Order: sequence, then C-alpha cells, then structure tokens
Amino acid sequence: MSQRAIVFSGQGAQYIGMGKDLSEAYPECRDLFARADEVLGYGISEICFEGPAEELTKTSHCQPGIFVASVACYTALKKQIPGLDAAALAGLSLGEWTALHVAGVLSFDDTLKALEARGRFMQEACDATDGAMLSVIGLSAEKLEGICAVSGAQMANLNSELQTVLSGTREAVEAAGTLASEAGAKRCIPLTVAGAYHSELMAPAAEKLREVLEGITFNAPTLPVVANVTGKPHGSPDEIRATMLMQVTSSVRWLESIQCLQSQGVTQFVECGPGKVLSGLIKRIDKSVATVNIQDAETLQAAVAVLA
Repeated sequence: MSQRAIVFSGQGAQYIGMGKDLSEAYPECRDLFARADEVLGYGISEICFEGPAEELTKTSHCQPGIFVASVACYTALKKQIPGLDAAALAGLSLGEWTALHVAGVLSFDDTLKALEARGRFMQEACDATDGAMLSVIGLSAEKLEGICAVSGAQMANLNSELQTVLSGTREAVEAAGTLASEAGAKRCIPLTVAGAYHSELMAPAAEKLREVLEGITFNAPTLPVVANVTGKPHGSPDEIRATMLMQVTSSVRWLESIQCLQSQGVTQFVECGPGKVLSGLIKRIDKSVATVNIQDAETLQAAVAVLA
C-alpha cells in the first residue's frame, strides 16, 4: 500500500500566472483551461494567467481558478509519472472539491459549476454581513473553545495544535482577539478576507448551494478522501453531498485530517496547486513527514526527481 497522500490547495493560495507554464508545456493542461473557459462562459484562463489581481481574488473567480490550476498540477504530475499511486486524498476547503474530482466523485465540468456557484454565493454572504477572520497562534483549541463561547466567534480552521483561525462578526472576532491575547496567545493576526468564511454567516450561501448540488451527480470515491468537516474519510455519495454543504459553515479540521492520514500509514504528502501553504501547515503538525510541492514546471521537475 502506498504511504503517499496528495493534498490540494485552498483559497488564498492564488497568484497571477498560476498554471500558465504548465498549460504551455502540456497539451492536457492547456485543454483543462480551455474547457474551463467553455464551461464557465468567460476567460478564467486569462484571469489566472494575466490577472488583474482584483479579478483573480474575486471569490467566484478564485475558487474555480485554483481548482483548474490544481488539477493541471496533478495532470502534469501523472503525465510525468503515469504509475504514481496514493493511499488517500485531501484538500483545504475548496481544495477538498479538487480531491473529490480527482477521486472520481465529481466530473470536471460539475466541479467547476459547483465552485463558481459556491464562490458567488459566499461573496454574496460576505457582502451582506460585516464578518472578519483572525489567525491565533500559540493557544490550544481547548482554550479557544472557551474564548469562542464567550465572544461569539467560531473556530474556522484548526490548522495545527497551536494555530487556529477564528471567524464571525467583526465585533465577535475582535472580542475573541482581545481575550486570546489576554490568555497568552503569541500572535493574533487579522486576515485580509472578504468576510467570515466557515462560520454561520455563510449559512445563506450554503442554502443556495444546496439546490445546485442537488442537480449534480456524486459518485463513490475511487480513493479515500478525508473530509474537512469530520477529519475522517468521506462515506457514500449522498453523505458526501450533505457533508460538502456542511463544509461551508463548519470548521476545517485540517489537523485531524492530517493525523487521520498518518494513522493510515501516510508518511509523504504531495501538495498540488498554487502556493505551498499546505506543506507548511503539515510541517507544523509533524516536522518528520516528507512534503513535496507542485505548483509550476520548475517545482514539478523537482518533485519528479523525488517521487520517481
């Protein structure tokens, strides 16, 4: 059995130029971006390759854009190493959708449609509320649970034992930051985001997304995919659909997800997609594990040298 897991980038990892050199080097990657343009009805490839930044960072563009760029990274890797295997897949927030596509749960076209709608609905929820997010470093989840109970904030991302992102109304998050500092947090860093992702403020987006997902076919995964909501592998197709709706408002249990994969014998993580945020988070969880990042032609060749 493989001791490798492949993980996929989440929102915030985007940058202008992502996927461009892979699209130029591999016809298969070029075809992915061309198909995405056709499905979405606009030039997502041009936005990914050329920007401008304000267009790429729009949630409705960013989410499908990162998905296509991440699939391009995976496609180029499989082109270089056709026999590459993996024990399981995972992804951070929108990256979980990429993992589900790679596992055969969702078609490429349907994943694009779901993510465009998801991003659009989340942006609408952001615009309708005054939400904020805060990264807290140096406090345990247990202490933050108490702080959230008092402040009204929610734990949005449990990234490692000592890094958690809080989300909620601006007032609640600011109160939580004050309490966290008083409790001994090393740092409290406000995040530059459009709103309160993975909190109850996203409930309207989840409700709108429900109708979209009901019109999409979900298949049984060909590989285990660890769910953000539970930190455990997904179940049946109907359960996956329900869990991915929950994901919009629920905490991303990244720490538990990585620990779950490690408990199954995974010792190497391959990150496919823009940036290398996930590799950094995984190293914070366990410095002993091996991480490989693929985001462009240069990192692909370096990864192939390791993986082959």
